[in-house]
Amino acid sequence: MQSSGVPPFDADGADFIPARPATVLLRDFIELSELFESSLADELGVNPTDLQVMEHLLMSGPLAPTELARRVGLSAGATTTSVDRLVALDHVSREPHPNDRRGILVAPRRASRDKAMGRLIPMIMGIDAELDAFTPAEQDVITRYLRQVSESLRRHAHSGSSDSE
Repeated sequence: MQSSGVPPFDADGADFIPARPATVLLRDFIELSELFESSLADELGVNPTDLQVMEHLLMSGPLAPTELARRVGLSAGATTTSVDRLVALDHVSREPHPNDRRGILVAPRRASRDKAMGRLIPMIMGIDAELDAFTPAEQDVITRYLRQVSESLRRHAHSGSSDSE
């Protein structure tokens, strides 16, 4: 009988041990990513939700509050509360929307962006530089594996939401 690659585990999952080192390393990577984000949030003086809001603004630039709420998955009220906290900490500002007289955009402030990017860029560049130790063919395999892992996580992340509909 061929193994499915998934070791057996008891009902509470206490005896589950991933069978392969790559799976264990991915779990470590996820935990270290969360630790890095927690450290960055502490340095910026924000909570995890506000850091998510800031990350979207840093990656996309100024956004309308409704778009920000959609991207982060928050209600309009929760987004307003988060933006209010970030404005009070001088991390973001509210600016007039250039194409809508009544609208506003939430924009990251330069000093806050520079501080966050001062931590993010070296980390991202360090991770990217690790690929230099691999041949182009090996990099293709790594990329294919990570793409498949991402797709698997995406499917599992969305499978729970469709069960309740």
